[in-house]
Amino acid sequence: MRKLFLFMMVLLTITATAQEEKVDMTIINKIIAEGTNNSKVMDIAFHFTDVSGPRLTNSPGYNRAADYAVNQLKKWGVDKAYTEAWGDFGKGWQLKKSYIAMTAPYYKPIIAYPKTWTQSSKGLQRGEVVVINAKDSAELEKYRGTLAGKIVIVNRTDEYKISFKPDAQRRTDAELKTMADFKPQPQVTGGRPNTQQPGRGTGAQPVMVLLKKMITEEGAAAYLTTGPASHDGTVFVQGPQGSRVEFTNGKPSVLEIAVSFEDYKTINRLVMQGIPVTMELDVQSEFTGTDTKGYNVIGEIKGTDPKLKDEVVMLGAHLDSWQGSTGATDNAAGSAVMMEVMRIFKALNLQPRRTIRIALWSGEEQGLLGSRGWISNHVGNRETKEVKPEQSNISAYYNIDNGTGKIRGVYLEGNAAVQPIFSKWLEPFGSMGASTLTLRNTGGTDHISFNEMGIPGFQFIQDEIEYNTRTHHTTMDSYDHLIADDLKQMAIIVASFVYNTAQRDEKLPRKEMPKPVVR
Repeated sequence: MRKLFLFMMVLLTITATAQEEKVDMTIINKIIAEGTNNSKVMDIAFHFTDVSGPRLTNSPGYNRAADYAVNQLKKWGVDKAYTEAWGDFGKGWQLKKSYIAMTAPYYKPIIAYPKTWTQSSKGLQRGEVVVINAKDSAELEKYRGTLAGKIVIVNRTDEYKISFKPDAQRRTDAELKTMADFKPQPQVTGGRPNTQQPGRGTGAQPVMVLLKKMITEEGAAAYLTTGPASHDGTVFVQGPQGSRVEFTNGKPSVLEIAVSFEDYKTINRLVMQGIPVTMELDVQSEFTGTDTKGYNVIGEIKGTDPKLKDEVVMLGAHLDSWQGSTGATDNAAGSAVMMEVMRIFKALNLQPRRTIRIALWSGEEQGLLGSRGWISNHVGNRETKEVKPEQSNISAYYNIDNGTGKIRGVYLEGNAAVQPIFSKWLEPFGSMGASTLTLRNTGGTDHISFNEMGIPGFQFIQDEIEYNTRTHHTTMDSYDHLIADDLKQMAIIVASFVYNTAQRDEKLPRKEMPKPVVR
């Protein structure tokens, strides 16, 4: 009986909250009209991608994009716009030239892309391919002393499997219903969470570490890698095996190159059948700049309410990318959307009660470095949970980082108290396909930095489109894979959420502060 009573009290509280929540439809309709008819989101995305180029943190491309963002925010009349150092990152890196081909037993251009922070080839190099076929360190030893000047690959026995699923997909009604019906499981107390990924640090991994060390020590010409996802002309390419800190401090990796699965398997089969393969390559790259600090882009529209103007509503996305393409869906899309939100606010001369702050982060691809650095400088310690005064002033943080697909709802991160509020805020956007709220958590991007410090941080549910099949961390992540209408919809909804958050009498409800990290 007591459980039923408590359940009814919670239900009545949620119902009352939903009924009391106010939405200014006059302003929301103005946001919809401005974001639909006068959108600049694709022009912003063009400058972040085609104009700026790849945006690896601290590279010239990232700096071009950050400068553009600051200048554009100032042109729109944003009260403050600047870059802010968050901490040490290391040197930037950029690719200057890349030519890779098989020359025997016949000539074949190879679809390949050098990984970040790798060294140059020191001019045109020609070498024989050596295939490493070793399941443990003992078998690896037989290759010692044979790798100088060679192009090294590891024998792969996996085969490409044809998929009959489309590359691009939108979320189905059934999938969205499953998300909405999700019920969090009770948290298990005691012990430490298991954060180790399957296979990490066990099995074949030590062999790969030892091989990389051997390749480096012996002076191999190059080390080629691949995976079944790198097919049909798309290559997944990130950083080399090893420590990012070591590389960005000026000790580059041996030339490590990601290759399309089909080309890799061609070379692999030939060598394993006793047919010698030779290749030539000419790769030129450089470490850039002398400033090793990492920088975020920050912009603010000052609040107008005398009692609430020191409180802040934050919106953000990571501006950095990997280097294989121009990082359109990861994450020029999110950055352009958040910039467009700021433009909409200024174009409509909205007067938010709370301050609106945009943050475009760097170093996200290397582990949320920019947002965590900002949190450390302004909010508190993510391990001890000791907080600074600014922690209590931030009402919410909204993030976009799942590609070009339109918003379908919000991941609530287990914050049940915001569910009736967000439900009311989504009502105007049901016809745009956005109506789902799920208590699920979602990982991998900058809203985590805020949730770690007890600030309500939210990532929006988006249609996946080609994100995990064709564009995420690949050589295909270019402007042409952006969907203009979806980006417009995203900006409209984010602008509405930011405005509603800024106008509430109270800050958004918070979950309990996470416990300190035990090591």
